[in-house]
Amino acid sequence: MRKFVLCMVLLLGALPARGVEPRERLADPALEARARTISGELRCLVCQNESIDESGADLAHDIRILVRERLTAGDTDAQTIQAVVNRYGAFVLLKPPVEPATYVLWFGPPALVMLGLAATGLWLHRRQVAPNETTPLSPDESRRLAGLLRDNEG
Repeated sequence: MRKFVLCMVLLLGALPARGVEPRERLADPALEARARTISGELRCLVCQNESIDESGADLAHDIRILVRERLTAGDTDAQTIQAVVNRYGAFVLLKPPVEPATYVLWFGPPALVMLGLAATGLWLHRRQVAPNETTPLSPDESRRLAGLLRDNEG
């Protein structure tokens, strides 16, 4: 029996922890579903690579509460998201909008890849075009080389 309990504890510990606590959930299933959808679009500012819906951080909890308060007050999904963005900035969005402030995020990585490909192509082109010929030795250099080879042999 002890082994069974230990196995169950280990298995339950391996399951991903959900951030939404039972006391946060709304009584209205439709509102709760909207809150979960919105929470899935908002970044945890502490964890940064997970949504507030998945995070157990205190700040994520506060944002989830704010989302539910706004929805309960009658805000639309867009108004609720905008309220969170107004309070925490556009970084809170997991998918930031394409606007001048986020151009680097959207277009920076593809631009770096293209720049790297162009540099590689230029390097390969120059490497192929470069002459593989050597310039012949001058008569003076030929005499010196012959003298060095004779001195080395003897």
